[in-house]
Amino acid sequence: MVRDLPKPFLPRILHGVVKVAVLVGSASDLELAEKVRTRLVEFGIACDVHVASAHRNPDKVDRLTADARTDLFIAMAGLSAALPGAVAARTLKPVIGVPLHRGLGLDSLLSVVQMPPGVPVAAVGLDAAENAALLATEILALKYPALEEKLQKYRAKWREEPPALPGDRA
Repeated sequence: MVRDLPKPFLPRILHGVVKVAVLVGSASDLELAEKVRTRLVEFGIACDVHVASAHRNPDKVDRLTADARTDLFIAMAGLSAALPGAVAARTLKPVIGVPLHRGLGLDSLLSVVQMPPGVPVAAVGLDAAENAALLATEILALKYPALEEKLQKYRAKWREEPPALPGDRA
């Protein structure tokens, strides 16, 4: 049975206009979902996080994808990584898939990037939660121009001091 989310994962409506739904297949994936939420909040984007397995909770996935207030979905899953495709099959809104590194990671990566024709899922790298949030922000900036200015400021900071890469030591 999927448990309710802890308090830090309750919906955060910042200005009530833009909304992203982040779906994870298991409660064990909530730590990476928090990285997405943190980055989206920095840009002023409201974000709801839900545990909803494509296999164990298909009715919940149906309910979440039917929410007209949601502008974009980020679906994160490991192993067979069916969740991004299940979400994309149920909506015409953009879906970003984040394959999670479970086992070798190759199975989840291929499940996300090898979607059948007609059911596209934008894919980021293994465990690339922050890149998913940035891609979501870039997509939403097409509809909400205020986000473009925030993205420009974010990238300008990178020019001054690039972020540490995974494995870099201070």
